[in-house]
Amino acid sequence: MKKLLTTILLFGSMLTMTGCSDYLDILPKDKQTSDMFWKSREDVEAVLAQAYHLTRGSVKDMLNWGELRGGSVNTSDVDAAKIQDFQILPNNKYVKWANFYNIIGLANAVLYYAPGVMDEDASYKEEQMKSNQTEAYFLRALSYFYLVRNFRDVPLITEPYIDDQMPTNVPKSSESEVIAQIKKDITDALATNAAKETYTETWENKGRATKWALLALMTDVCLWSEDYQGCVDYADQLINASAAIRPVFITSSSQWFEMFYPGNSNESIFEIQFEGDLDQTSGGPTDLTYWNDSPMGLYFSETMTERLMEPEVVNTVRGLYGNFGYDNTTETEILQPIIWKYNGMGEDWEMKREGDNQDANFIVYRMADVMLMKAEALIRLEGTANWQEAIDLINQTRTRGEMASLDIDPAETSELDLLTALLEERDIEFAAEGKRWYDLLRLGRQQNFQYRSQFVDLVMSNNTTANRTWLNSVLTDDDAWFLPIPEWDMNTNNQLVQNPYYDVVQ
Repeated sequence: MKKLLTTILLFGSMLTMTGCSDYLDILPKDKQTSDMFWKSREDVEAVLAQAYHLTRGSVKDMLNWGELRGGSVNTSDVDAAKIQDFQILPNNKYVKWANFYNIIGLANAVLYYAPGVMDEDASYKEEQMKSNQTEAYFLRALSYFYLVRNFRDVPLITEPYIDDQMPTNVPKSSESEVIAQIKKDITDALATNAAKETYTETWENKGRATKWALLALMTDVCLWSEDYQGCVDYADQLINASAAIRPVFITSSSQWFEMFYPGNSNESIFEIQFEGDLDQTSGGPTDLTYWNDSPMGLYFSETMTERLMEPEVVNTVRGLYGNFGYDNTTETEILQPIIWKYNGMGEDWEMKREGDNQDANFIVYRMADVMLMKAEALIRLEGTANWQEAIDLINQTRTRGEMASLDIDPAETSELDLLTALLEERDIEFAAEGKRWYDLLRLGRQQNFQYRSQFVDLVMSNNTTANRTWLNSVLTDDDAWFLPIPEWDMNTNNQLVQNPYYDVVQ
């Protein structure tokens, strides 16, 4: 198949067989230098390929961390359910950040060593080198963005391990410091003018970092950090783009499901690739949400299923009888809350993914997300004109989703009412796409915790598995809204300090 995708598989398999740390420890750390490896363009591409390979291993974290506390998705996994029930401890196997730091380490290496490869390989030109660096910037920034949204303060490492003189124990940096580095990485990448808009292969346009992926990530980071005008400006660079090949919002409801099967749609900006023909199904969305006689991983919660069965939603492309392939001839039966966007190949109940087809990609960013992030920023910026534009953006996704437009007068509504409508739309549109918890966190934390009580109410009302008294007590402590530092890292890095809430819990 495609060259880089094959490289990702082969290079990743080599590390999987030995274990990543074992592979790196074949040589002493002070011998893992440029004179031992970084000789050609292919060497740079191999390290990038391994970084992309590791993103596939991160999808489980992206889904568990981004959904389980939000109440729209539940899990049948006992350990993951601790996240869902807010009973997380540092020794939980799903509270590990190693995979993201492995991606960061590979990105650091590309950024550090790639310029020197031009001296070793005359065919490796500066334009290609800078393009590879933009991919590394994106992968590092994306990894840190997942870490900072889940652990808040995390170690900030931007240099590769070169020799034994470098410190291995690194303390945490503040959330603001990490966010600043993420923004710097993205602006540095865009400033090179080397970020590709398109690649040779169609899948690469969605499966590798592009200019569009960098813009989408920056839109998200600006919204998280309350830079609302920045969010609007970066979103507009995507929405108003005129390049011949660019991501575009799909307006047809009949094409909505094509984003998930076959995937890599025109609306997609960046998605993590899985390929059944290459044995790349493990850890993917289909694998994590697989459904047989009952859910075997992640599935829609009771409250989410009720939302998908509401009269205005149920028979639409996003509703239970549309998106989830419900067979209308058996509509009296109770359907398990299967996440059909990852398990189906169309709107027919019989079109379930089997065998090599259990390889749905994981969409990190798509145009509807950018549009609704812009809408949220416009709501926060206030003003009748901004609010009308936000309503119009929300109505675009509602119309595509076969739902009636919101009939809201921007002069007669409130910021909270608009944010509530936006959150409801995002919940339906991005169901099980790893975004719900971060949407709720923005509501609860921003503007000096202005809507803390509404955040708590939303989490309480959507969570049907946690003990009510316990959940209410946990949510009163905003330190508990984040994950604990992993136990292994606490034991091996004497510079780390456990996140405050978990010192008390333990």
